[in-house]
Amino acid sequence: MCLKPENVTNVSKNNVIVRSEKPITLVGGGEIGPDDLNMTLNSANLLVAADGGAHAVLASGRMPDVVIGDFDSLQPGEMHQIPQERLFPIREQDTTDFDKALRNVAAPLVFGVGFTGARVDHQLAVFSSMIRWRDRPCLILGEREVIFHAPPWIRLPVEPGSVVSLFPMRRVTGRSEGLEWPIDGLVLEPDGMIGTSNRALGEMVLEVDGPGLLVMVPREALGLVTQAFLTGQAGRWPARAE
Repeated sequence: MCLKPENVTNVSKNNVIVRSEKPITLVGGGEIGPDDLNMTLNSANLLVAADGGAHAVLASGRMPDVVIGDFDSLQPGEMHQIPQERLFPIREQDTTDFDKALRNVAAPLVFGVGFTGARVDHQLAVFSSMIRWRDRPCLILGEREVIFHAPPWIRLPVEPGSVVSLFPMRRVTGRSEGLEWPIDGLVLEPDGMIGTSNRALGEMVLEVDGPGLLVMVPREALGLVTQAFLTGQAGRWPARAE
Protein backbone atom coordinates (compact mmCIF):
# COMPACT_ATOMS: atom_id res chain seq x y z
CA MET A 1 0.00 0.00 0.00
CA CYS A 2 1.38 3.44 -0.95
CA LEU A 3 0.25 7.01 -0.42
CA LYS A 4 -0.18 9.31 -3.39
CA PRO A 5 2.92 11.40 -4.17
CA GLU A 6 1.07 14.72 -3.88
CA ASN A 7 0.36 13.86 -0.24
CA VAL A 8 3.99 13.41 0.73
CA THR A 9 6.08 15.94 -1.20
CA ASN A 10 6.71 17.82 2.03
CA VAL A 11 6.30 14.80 4.25
CA SER A 12 7.13 15.05 7.95
CA LYS A 13 9.46 12.70 9.74
CA ASN A 14 6.94 10.01 10.63
CA ASN A 15 4.58 9.61 7.68
CA VAL A 16 4.28 6.16 6.13
CA ILE A 17 4.58 6.03 2.35
CA VAL A 18 4.79 2.26 2.01
CA ARG A 19 3.05 -0.23 4.25
CA SER A 20 3.59 -3.96 3.79
CA GLU A 21 2.86 -7.11 5.75
CA LYS A 22 5.93 -8.72 4.17
CA PRO A 23 9.59 -7.64 4.11
CA ILE A 24 10.72 -4.84 1.81
CA THR A 25 13.98 -4.52 -0.11
CA LEU A 26 15.44 -1.00 0.09
CA VAL A 27 18.16 -0.15 -2.44
CA GLY A 28 20.80 2.56 -2.11
CA GLY A 29 23.47 3.97 -4.38
CA GLY A 30 26.45 2.15 -2.84
CA GLU A 31 28.08 -1.10 -3.86
CA ILE A 32 25.71 -3.91 -4.85
CA GLY A 33 26.89 -7.46 -5.40
CA PRO A 34 25.62 -9.53 -8.34
CA ASP A 35 23.40 -11.67 -6.08
CA ASP A 36 22.30 -9.04 -3.55
CA LEU A 37 18.92 -8.21 -5.07
CA ASN A 38 18.06 -11.83 -5.76
CA MET A 39 18.98 -12.84 -2.20
CA THR A 40 16.67 -10.29 -0.64
CA LEU A 41 13.83 -10.42 -3.14
CA ASN A 42 13.35 -14.09 -2.33
CA SER A 43 11.75 -12.89 0.90
CA ALA A 44 10.55 -9.38 0.00
CA ASN A 45 7.51 -8.39 -2.02
CA LEU A 46 8.28 -4.70 -2.62
CA LEU A 47 11.35 -3.02 -4.11
CA VAL A 48 11.93 0.50 -2.80
CA ALA A 49 14.77 2.73 -3.99
CA ALA A 50 16.37 5.47 -1.92
CA ASP A 51 16.95 8.19 -4.52
CA GLY A 52 19.97 7.13 -6.64
CA GLY A 53 19.40 3.51 -5.72
CA ALA A 54 16.85 3.56 -8.53
CA HIS A 55 19.78 3.47 -10.97
CA ALA A 56 20.84 0.01 -9.78
CA VAL A 57 17.25 -1.23 -9.80
CA LEU A 58 16.70 -0.10 -13.39
CA ALA A 59 20.09 -1.46 -14.45
CA SER A 60 19.04 -4.87 -13.13
CA GLY A 61 16.06 -4.86 -15.47
CA ARG A 62 13.58 -4.23 -12.66
CA MET A 63 11.26 -1.34 -11.94
CA PRO A 64 11.17 0.09 -8.40
CA ASP A 65 7.77 0.01 -6.75
CA VAL A 66 8.57 3.27 -4.97
CA VAL A 67 11.42 5.82 -5.03
CA ILE A 68 11.92 8.00 -1.94
CA GLY A 69 14.49 10.77 -1.45
CA ASP A 70 15.44 14.33 -2.27
CA PHE A 71 16.12 13.27 -5.88
CA ASP A 72 19.48 15.01 -6.15
CA SER A 73 21.07 11.75 -7.38
CA LEU A 74 18.29 10.45 -9.63
CA GLN A 75 19.09 11.30 -13.25
CA PRO A 76 16.36 12.93 -15.39
CA GLY A 77 16.44 10.05 -17.88
CA GLU A 78 15.95 7.55 -15.07
CA MET A 79 13.16 9.59 -13.53
CA HIS A 80 11.29 9.57 -16.84
CA GLN A 81 11.45 5.77 -16.95
CA ILE A 82 9.64 5.46 -13.63
CA PRO A 83 5.88 6.07 -13.45
CA GLN A 84 5.23 9.38 -11.69
CA GLU A 85 2.94 7.78 -9.14
CA ARG A 86 5.93 5.81 -7.84
CA LEU A 87 8.06 8.91 -7.15
CA PHE A 88 7.93 10.38 -3.64
CA PRO A 89 10.23 13.40 -3.33
CA ILE A 90 11.14 14.64 0.15
CA ARG A 91 13.06 17.88 -0.25
CA GLU A 92 14.40 18.54 3.25
CA GLN A 93 18.19 18.34 3.54
CA ASP A 94 18.54 17.57 7.24
CA THR A 95 18.57 13.79 6.75
CA THR A 96 19.95 11.25 4.28
CA ASP A 97 17.97 9.43 1.63
CA PHE A 98 18.30 6.21 3.64
CA ASP A 99 16.77 7.96 6.65
CA LYS A 100 13.96 9.39 4.52
CA ALA A 101 13.17 5.95 3.15
CA LEU A 102 13.49 3.93 6.35
CA ARG A 103 11.28 6.21 8.41
CA ASN A 104 8.59 6.20 5.72
CA VAL A 105 8.16 2.46 5.31
CA ALA A 106 6.31 0.14 7.65
CA ALA A 107 7.14 -3.55 7.28
CA PRO A 108 8.11 -6.45 9.54
CA LEU A 109 11.64 -6.28 8.11
CA VAL A 110 13.65 -4.17 5.67
CA PHE A 111 16.56 -5.53 3.63
CA GLY A 112 19.10 -2.81 2.86
CA VAL A 113 21.12 -3.33 -0.33
CA GLY A 114 23.64 -0.83 -1.72
CA PHE A 115 24.38 0.91 1.58
CA THR A 116 27.94 -0.34 2.12
CA GLY A 117 31.15 0.28 0.23
CA ALA A 118 31.83 3.61 -1.44
CA ARG A 119 31.88 6.44 1.17
CA VAL A 120 32.46 5.69 4.84
CA ASP A 121 30.46 8.74 5.96
CA HIS A 122 27.44 7.37 4.12
CA GLN A 123 27.81 4.05 5.93
CA LEU A 124 28.07 5.76 9.31
CA ALA A 125 24.94 7.78 8.54
CA VAL A 126 23.11 4.54 7.70
CA PHE A 127 24.12 3.01 11.04
CA SER A 128 22.97 6.14 12.86
CA SER A 129 19.54 5.99 11.21
CA MET A 130 19.20 2.30 12.07
CA ILE A 131 19.58 3.21 15.74
CA ARG A 132 17.29 6.21 15.46
CA TRP A 133 14.46 4.30 13.75
CA ARG A 134 14.85 1.33 16.08
CA ASP A 135 11.25 0.19 15.61
CA ARG A 136 11.97 -0.55 11.93
CA PRO A 137 14.23 -3.63 11.85
CA CYS A 138 16.67 -3.42 8.97
CA LEU A 139 19.28 -5.90 7.74
CA ILE A 140 22.12 -4.28 5.79
CA LEU A 141 23.65 -6.71 3.32
CA GLY A 142 27.36 -6.14 2.78
CA GLU A 143 29.99 -7.92 0.74
CA ARG A 144 30.95 -10.18 3.65
CA GLU A 145 28.46 -9.60 6.43
CA VAL A 146 24.92 -8.82 7.49
CA ILE A 147 24.62 -5.82 9.81
CA PHE A 148 21.63 -5.11 12.02
CA HIS A 149 20.65 -3.15 15.11
CA ALA A 150 20.42 -5.57 18.03
CA PRO A 151 16.82 -5.97 19.19
CA PRO A 152 16.09 -6.41 22.93
CA TRP A 153 16.88 -10.10 22.46
CA ILE A 154 17.61 -12.44 19.59
CA ARG A 155 18.32 -16.15 19.18
CA LEU A 156 20.47 -17.17 16.20
CA PRO A 157 21.57 -20.74 15.38
CA VAL A 158 24.77 -19.60 13.65
CA GLU A 159 27.52 -21.99 12.63
CA PRO A 160 30.18 -22.66 15.29
CA GLY A 161 33.24 -20.57 14.59
CA SER A 162 31.31 -17.82 12.82
CA VAL A 163 32.64 -14.33 13.43
CA VAL A 164 30.16 -12.23 15.41
CA SER A 165 31.09 -8.58 15.86
CA LEU A 166 29.30 -6.23 18.23
CA PHE A 167 29.85 -2.50 17.90
CA PRO A 168 28.20 -0.02 20.29
CA MET A 169 26.94 3.25 18.85
CA ARG A 170 26.19 4.34 22.41
CA ARG A 171 26.62 2.93 25.93
CA VAL A 172 25.11 -0.57 26.02
CA THR A 173 25.06 -3.45 28.50
CA GLY A 174 23.67 -6.94 28.09
CA ARG A 175 24.15 -10.67 28.28
CA SER A 176 25.05 -13.41 25.84
CA GLU A 177 25.07 -17.17 25.44
CA GLY A 178 27.00 -19.06 22.80
CA LEU A 179 29.79 -16.52 22.32
CA GLU A 180 33.42 -17.37 22.96
CA TRP A 181 33.78 -14.11 24.87
CA PRO A 182 30.49 -13.35 26.71
CA ILE A 183 29.41 -9.75 27.16
CA ASP A 184 27.90 -10.32 30.62
CA GLY A 185 29.05 -7.64 33.04
CA LEU A 186 30.66 -5.52 30.31
CA VAL A 187 29.86 -1.93 29.46
CA LEU A 188 30.21 -1.43 25.71
CA GLU A 189 30.86 2.10 24.46
CA PRO A 190 32.14 3.54 21.17
CA ASP A 191 35.10 5.15 22.97
CA GLY A 192 35.67 2.26 25.36
CA MET A 193 35.08 -1.49 25.32
CA ILE A 194 33.77 -2.81 22.00
CA GLY A 195 32.96 -6.35 20.90
CA THR A 196 34.40 -6.91 17.43
CA SER A 197 35.79 -10.24 16.19
CA ASN A 198 33.97 -12.42 18.72
CA ARG A 199 33.12 -15.99 17.70
CA ALA A 200 30.02 -18.13 17.95
CA LEU A 201 30.23 -21.48 19.71
CA GLY A 202 26.93 -22.52 18.13
CA GLU A 203 23.46 -21.13 18.77
CA MET A 204 23.81 -17.58 20.05
CA VAL A 205 21.44 -15.72 22.35
CA LEU A 206 21.99 -12.00 22.79
CA GLU A 207 20.12 -9.71 25.18
CA VAL A 208 20.70 -5.97 25.54
CA ASP A 209 19.34 -3.52 28.08
CA GLY A 210 18.79 -0.74 25.57
CA PRO A 211 19.16 0.21 21.92
CA GLY A 212 22.44 1.18 20.28
CA LEU A 213 24.36 -2.04 19.53
CA LEU A 214 25.19 -3.06 15.96
CA VAL A 215 25.59 -6.77 15.25
CA MET A 216 27.61 -8.15 12.33
CA VAL A 217 27.41 -11.80 11.28
CA PRO A 218 28.60 -13.58 8.12
CA ARG A 219 26.67 -12.87 4.95
CA GLU A 220 25.78 -16.56 4.77
CA ALA A 221 23.65 -16.08 7.90
CA LEU A 222 21.18 -13.77 6.13
CA GLY A 223 18.49 -16.45 6.07
CA LEU A 224 18.95 -17.24 9.76
CA VAL A 225 18.72 -13.58 10.78
CA THR A 226 15.69 -13.09 8.54
CA GLN A 227 13.89 -16.03 10.12
CA ALA A 228 14.74 -14.82 13.62
CA PHE A 229 13.04 -11.48 13.00
CA LEU A 230 10.04 -12.99 11.21
CA THR A 231 9.31 -16.00 13.43
CA GLY A 232 9.38 -14.57 16.94
CA GLN A 233 13.03 -15.35 17.68
CA ALA A 234 13.81 -11.67 18.19
CA GLY A 235 12.25 -8.90 20.23
CA ARG A 236 11.33 -5.47 18.92
CA TRP A 237 12.06 -1.98 20.15
CA PRO A 238 9.24 0.53 20.50
CA ALA A 239 9.48 3.73 18.48
CA ARG A 240 11.71 6.40 19.94
CA ALA A 241 9.87 9.31 21.51
CA GLU A 242 10.43 12.40 19.37
